[in-house]
Amino acid sequence: MLDVGDGHRIYMEQSGNPAGLPVVVLHGGPGGGSNPAMRRYFDPMIYRVILFDQRGCGLSRPHAAVIANTTAHLLRDIEQIRTLLEIDSWFVFGGSWGATLALLYAEAFPERVRHLILRGVFLATRAELDWFYGGGAASFFPDLWQTFCAPIPEDERSDMIAAYHKRLFSGHLTSEIRHARIWAQWENALASVDSDGRTGEAPGEYARAFSRLENHYFANGAFLECDGQILRDRHRIEHIPATIVQGRQDMICPPVSAWKLAQGWAACELRMVPCAGHALSEPAIGHELVRVMDGLRSWPRN
Repeated sequence: MLDVGDGHRIYMEQSGNPAGLPVVVLHGGPGGGSNPAMRRYFDPMIYRVILFDQRGCGLSRPHAAVIANTTAHLLRDIEQIRTLLEIDSWFVFGGSWGATLALLYAEAFPERVRHLILRGVFLATRAELDWFYGGGAASFFPDLWQTFCAPIPEDERSDMIAAYHKRLFSGHLTSEIRHARIWAQWENALASVDSDGRTGEAPGEYARAFSRLENHYFANGAFLECDGQILRDRHRIEHIPATIVQGRQDMICPPVSAWKLAQGWAACELRMVPCAGHALSEPAIGHELVRVMDGLRSWPRN
């Protein structure tokens, strides 16, 4: 556990080759937490893999806390980990919200990034949030959208993020968990291209942390300076090589964001994966990520 200040302690682990190519893995959500399966994309003889749980989720404490929990705090935490581990520069690997964080980190600390590996690109724009919480994805999954909307009175449904925020931060634990499970289920049901919409009920503690943190960030525009900040500042990282692995049928983070990010970035390769959605666990996505990391194994260790 690493004390990062502000009353937060974050869980961090290392695996693989201690003298290998360093790669930091940024999980999604916000609030998703890391898990051991995230190590499987990296040859343990080649890579030094660093996983950590962002503030408020996974094994980090305090759990589900949003105080002193902003994008700026997370970027500072990543730098603190790098400094603590005495790593000069590293590969930055992230999917969904992890891709958002990877891009923002690179734009803030470009000299610390060797290569960006991004999956299911999310640029944290208003358009993307409107797609997922304002009816865009609902046109493909009207039955699941109806379930998502059911707990919210009709006069509040014009802003589902705000409506759920009121309930996820009500101060009534039972109610928060009930609404958290519904919030999480809407996203989980759309994650895989093969999904039939049925998902198991998430454990209450996990669902509450995931949903509160995700809603907290989305309600605050991911704490960015302006809508479109990542694309505005892309010129800062255009010298950094990047590889994007994007599911062609991604319903959570549609491919248009990955396409916009890659346009005009000569050092960026966009790999569209057919018949694949958003989930890191999808076989086609996993296979492509392994191919990417195997292709980078010849980088100098120092």
